[in-house]
Amino acid sequence: MVDFPGGPQAFEICAKFCYGMTVTLNAYNVVAARCAAEYLQMTEDADRSNLIFKIEVFLNSSIFRSWKDSIIVLQTTKTLLPWSENLKIVGRCIDSIASKTSVDPANITWSYTYKRKLLVPDKIVDDSMKSREKIESVPKDWWVEDICELETDHYKRVMTVVKSKGRMDGAVICEALKTYTVRWLPGSVDALVSVVNSWRNKLLVETIVSLLPSDQGVGCSCSFLLKLLKIAILVGVDDSAKEDLVNRISLKLHEASVKDLLIPASSPQTILYDVEMVQSIVNRYMMHEKCSQNLNVEKNEKGCTDFVLGHGLLLNVGKLVDGYLEEIARDPNLSLASFVDMSRSIPEFARPVHDGLYKAIDMYLKEHPSLTKAERKKICGLMDVKKLTTDASMHAAQNERLPLRVVVQLLFFEQVRAAAGVQSLNTNPRHTSYSTTYTEEEWEKTAAEDCVSVKKQMSEIKIKEDGFQTTGKLSKKSSKNSKSGMQLLPSRSRRIFDKLWLVGKGQVENRSSETSGSLQSPASMVPGDTCPMDIFLEFPDSTYRCRSYRMP
Repeated sequence: MVDFPGGPQAFEICAKFCYGMTVTLNAYNVVAARCAAEYLQMTEDADRSNLIFKIEVFLNSSIFRSWKDSIIVLQTTKTLLPWSENLKIVGRCIDSIASKTSVDPANITWSYTYKRKLLVPDKIVDDSMKSREKIESVPKDWWVEDICELETDHYKRVMTVVKSKGRMDGAVICEALKTYTVRWLPGSVDALVSVVNSWRNKLLVETIVSLLPSDQGVGCSCSFLLKLLKIAILVGVDDSAKEDLVNRISLKLHEASVKDLLIPASSPQTILYDVEMVQSIVNRYMMHEKCSQNLNVEKNEKGCTDFVLGHGLLLNVGKLVDGYLEEIARDPNLSLASFVDMSRSIPEFARPVHDGLYKAIDMYLKEHPSLTKAERKKICGLMDVKKLTTDASMHAAQNERLPLRVVVQLLFFEQVRAAAGVQSLNTNPRHTSYSTTYTEEEWEKTAAEDCVSVKKQMSEIKIKEDGFQTTGKLSKKSSKNSKSGMQLLPSRSRRIFDKLWLVGKGQVENRSSETSGSLQSPASMVPGDTCPMDIFLEFPDSTYRCRSYRMP
């Protein structure tokens, strides 16, 4: 009989039962015996206490009460379809497994597979501590490794019932999905996209996505979701599954790392990473944050706390985007428009310091040396020199890749910053606001005033006539002091200073007494005030010192 369910072994069990011989049933052969008995119609109508009745008693009293036997029986039903499905053995196994996952860990008495180390105390102090120690020794996700042995279809049905009961925490469900993904998905890209396994991998990823907790804001980590998205792109899952993952990631973007966001671009794109998808995630995150902040503003004190917390998360996203920009800037095929759009995807208040953005811009300029002057100006326009730290400003001032206009702005605002520091120490009420955060209008007004002041001070500098020889060189003493001071300037900063000097030179008279009083050599400084520096400008009102800085 070719179509006999269970084959010769199942037929042998039925034959032995009919002749009154002892039959041994276990989790591995009980389903085959039950299907064979149904095929032979060994019901109560034919004889009392027939084989079907005895197998049903064995299933209900032993198999479905055992955790591991229920899993084994469910695995054996696959080769006996559709008999096992019609006899409802599959459904009863799934219900048995799902109900046991919801049992309080304190009441678990059966064995289970858990390879991670349990935190069990070395000694038991007294009987009153036993129950507490038992609860601690059985984790909430004790069941996830055992059901990883199920086929994808059975696993999906079990997890669907577990979720429908509503008793399982979302984090535990995500841990189960993560464990199953690691168990069945291959670790190499070649194995993922191979012709033999591509269909199975695609089905597995779509199943995992469909089983994610309904509450998108909890449970699975952003890192796991991003890894799942990368695999989904490789195996070519449906757009709906990818869209679901993107929505979930956008809610937890502040938890991601730069490495997680490096999603490989799919063909026919020539760039290394899928910048467009990451920008879509960032844009959705900003939309969620805007909506949540609008709701929190209308609330009471709790809303205020949530607003401050949301602002802190935005700062994390700002740092994340700057780090991502630095990584994608290494791609020689990345267009300037993509870089600029990605940079502008976050608001200004999410990026209070522009050091990270400067590093990304510098990396892009380094990897794209063929940019035109207009393109360099455009990309550097993303950066606000007023928001650079002192160290980053010093590195930028010596950066040959930056446009001259940006370097001049850096030097000017560093002078303004130094002047503000000196004047704040003198408790001058007019300039104490320099130590606080300026608005854009205040900065522009301050910059204009200080620019006029600097020009006025330079116009008062007089150059001594006899300090120049007929060859155009300074006198011996002046040359010595000038040389020692100018050697402290880096090459590009020295050229910029020379240009500023020539501008002031055309507007002043030659007066040796004022010249000797306005410019001093660093060698004439008090030893305690000297320091290794690249620029040393001294004006009547303030002293400007800039330390050398090299980016790591």
